[in-house]
Amino acid sequence: MDAITIRRLQAVDGPAYRSLRLEALERHPASFGTALEDVAGHGPDWFGLRLEQSLTFGAFRSDALLGAATLALQEGAKLRHKGDVTGVYIRGEARGLGLGAALLDRLVAEARPRVEALRLTVEAENHAALRLYERLGFRPYGRERRALKIGDRYHDEVLMELVLAGDPALEPPDAHHQESPRAG
Repeated sequence: MDAITIRRLQAVDGPAYRSLRLEALERHPASFGTALEDVAGHGPDWFGLRLEQSLTFGAFRSDALLGAATLALQEGAKLRHKGDVTGVYIRGEARGLGLGAALLDRLVAEARPRVEALRLTVEAENHAALRLYERLGFRPYGRERRALKIGDRYHDEVLMELVLAGDPALEPPDAHHQESPRAG
């Protein structure tokens, strides 16, 4: 099996990222706030431009993009102490290989010198994602009922946070003694 590499995506990765993103939105609509129909008409250049304007990391085997995760940083003076984890997706054939943890480890490493906390939302019925985030130190701090509406069905989202620095009362127990899980 070829080695997995994690790297920041750039404009040249627009075609591969477009394919991955559209697959994610089509197969798992309840996991993302963006609807497939909102972005399906955009071409690879549009996706490439978005990659240049964001911190999106991709997991590759050879030249195949198997997963991605984005770190969204706030610009406002009152909000720049926190970042958002968005767009986390691993292709079905690559699940169980530790790519989610590896992508998030890289994202957290990039975020640590920039923000005090990372936040994310996860669809309340996505138990695998909830377990992964909790294993990585994210803790739930709320639940948004009816966060997404797809057709006639509502989906709740769990709000989660990983404290990186700042208020020690918010850090998980033994936060300074935990080792981050690593993908093998």
